[in-house]
Amino acid sequence: MGKGTLKQILLLTDGCSNQGEDPIAIAALAKEEGITVNVIGVVEDDQISEQGIEEIKSIAMSGGGISQIVYAKQLAKTVQMVTRKAMTQTIHGVVNRELTQILGQNQEIEDLPPEKRGQVMEVVDELGETMDLELLILVDTSASMKNKLVMVQEALTDLSISLNSRVGTNRFSLYSFPGKRKAVDKLVGWTPKIESLTGVFHKLSLGGITPTGPALQEAISMFPRKSRRSLISDEYQEESGM
Repeated sequence: MGKGTLKQILLLTDGCSNQGEDPIAIAALAKEEGITVNVIGVVEDDQISEQGIEEIKSIAMSGGGISQIVYAKQLAKTVQMVTRKAMTQTIHGVVNRELTQILGQNQEIEDLPPEKRGQVMEVVDELGETMDLELLILVDTSASMKNKLVMVQEALTDLSISLNSRVGTNRFSLYSFPGKRKAVDKLVGWTPKIESLTGVFHKLSLGGITPTGPALQEAISMFPRKSRRSLISDEYQEESGM
């Protein structure tokens, strides 16, 4: 397997989408493009509906990712955990597909003898540290998120610090929705340093609607285009020279 690139969207929201395309269907399109969609539901004082919880879970499941409901004050640790866990899960899936090609149908990591399984998991762990990562963070800035944005900013700064130890290249971008004139607004373009978002959130104007589907659709188009041959492309070349 080539070194390749892991592509993720991390959606931070606190409720149901209420405008535009179905975000669950859009998340499935992202998965087809080799982009994993992870969703963190940010709550305060248990204020999230059953419908909101169900949508958060369904978007992540459809996007091949992980979902988590979390109180704002626990956000930093959760953002790190979800990002890391999703990376491992994606690599795990790709390794399983390669094993199926080598060993035949219905052969997965769990079916290997303990010694071989341990060797494969070492490869999975190594790839998690050495593969390049493109992480687009999509933040809901509907009116109800106002009191949570400080926690979001702290969580993303902590995430950057926790990923700095990786050998692989990290590239981040940050978008908010709803945008002023379209589905999303770009806050920070692709950069290796997510710390550059410091101070961005206090400038945001908060809106009342939550167009999660259109925002996800726009986010998919923000990833550098390359071969769709597999979930992890080993043909990736940096388009920006970074």
